Parts: sequence; C-alpha cells; structure tokens
Amino acid sequence: MSDLYIHRLAALIDQAAKTNEEAFGQAAGRFADTLEGGGLVHLYGSGHSVLPVQEVFPRYGSFVGFNPLTDPRVMWHNVLGAGGVRELLWLERTEKYAEKFLDHQPLNKGDSIIIFGHSGRNSSGIDTALYAKKRGIFVVAVTSKNNLDKPATHSSGKRLADAADLVIDTCSPIEDAIVPIEGWSRPVSGSSTVLAMILAHELIARTAEALSKRGIELPVFASPTIAGVTLHDTDVIYGVYRERMLEAQKKHLPTFQATMRGE
Repeated sequence: MSDLYIHRLAALIDQAAKTNEEAFGQAAGRFADTLEGGGLVHLYGSGHSVLPVQEVFPRYGSFVGFNPLTDPRVMWHNVLGAGGVRELLWLERTEKYAEKFLDHQPLNKGDSIIIFGHSGRNSSGIDTALYAKKRGIFVVAVTSKNNLDKPATHSSGKRLADAADLVIDTCSPIEDAIVPIEGWSRPVSGSSTVLAMILAHELIARTAEALSKRGIELPVFASPTIAGVTLHDTDVIYGVYRERMLEAQKKHLPTFQATMRGE
C-alpha cells in the first residue's frame, strides 16, 4: 500500500474489533437494560475525547437515549489565551473539578456512562468514573490498554480502566500518532480519537440490535436529504429526547437537592 496512515489505522481497527468482541456484547446488553428502563446512556470526555462524545449524539444514525455531558471548560475554543488548550489541560488534570460539573447532571441509578480517554490518567475521566459508580451507574471506559504500563497519578491510585466496570480497548499506541516520518524524531497522525469514534459506533449498532431483539425501537435521527424525511421529523425526535431528559431530571432532583444541602 502506498498510503502512510490509512492502512496502519485499518490494522488497528481490525485489532480493536477482535480484542473487544466480548466487551461489545456486555456493554450493549447493559446499555439496552438502561434504555429499556427509561434511563440514559451518558457520554463524557475532555480535550480530544470530547469529539467522540459529540459524534455519538445527536447525529444521523444515532437514537434517543444517549446524553452527551459536554463541559465547555474542558473543550478548547482557542489554541492560546482564554478558552485555550493550556487551560483545559490544567482543568482536566485537576482532581474534584469534574464533580462540580456532574452534580448538575441527571445521573441516576440504573443509568450507564461511556467515558472516553486515551491515556486514562487524567483526573477528569477518573473522577467521573468514581462519581458515577457511587451512584449505581454502569461505567464503560473507552481507552488504550497500552497505557496501563504507566503508573497512576490520581490520588485514588486508579487509572480510568481501573475505575470502570468494563473497558473497551482502542489499541492505540501510547504515543497516539502512528506514522513514522524519515528524518523526523516523532511520528505524526493521531489514532486514538478516530478509533474511539469507530468503537462508539459499534456500540451504537450493537445496542440497537440488542433492543430490537427485545421488540424495542427507539427514534433514530435521519438526514432530511433522504426522500420522505423532513426537518420536522428531526424536531419530533428532539421532542422525545426532551421528554426523556425531563424525566431523568425529575428523578435526579432529590439527589441534587441533597448535594446542595451538603448531605
């Protein structure tokens, strides 16, 4: 092959598909349980790991029941300066910060959450996993097990993979970039975010299949460029999503009030 990046990425995709076969089934089954029970499958990441969160929902081909937890303070809007990368890098490494964001989110017992993080060493993802588990939420980490050779830096002594109930392994190398360039000291072209998105779509498909076997169909976003599909159809799905979120928020209200009272 003459390409530098694509065949290397394809090999990692094939490796990840084989590595995670059993985990895919376990995760899809638990997500189907959550969605059948009226709960939510939450999505969380910081830095580049926000991108697979945004890729899962809302988008064409995804369905109601996924809930992206996107904190703009751990996403960058500039390279330098206010909202820049250095700020988010500091925040995602700051312990206990994520809890302040999560306190306001409708995380309920019986829900599930997918936490994306290549290294699995940032406090943001680890704190989110520990927070969710305390609340009876099934935690899936999408991370690279190649990073497990590196020691934990979190005060709990855990990495994201250690704090999760189930791990989906991206198989991305520690350095993330996968293309060596002659005469350059470092490889180029990152792999972890693309792999995380691909694995997330596999989870979407397997969860839909698991629900279908139970006789359950959830509303799926479809592009209005398809004949017979209109923007109104999309608005209807947003309405269903809003109703599900309102129910989750009502269920979460007593927990939120107790948190605000310091209980």
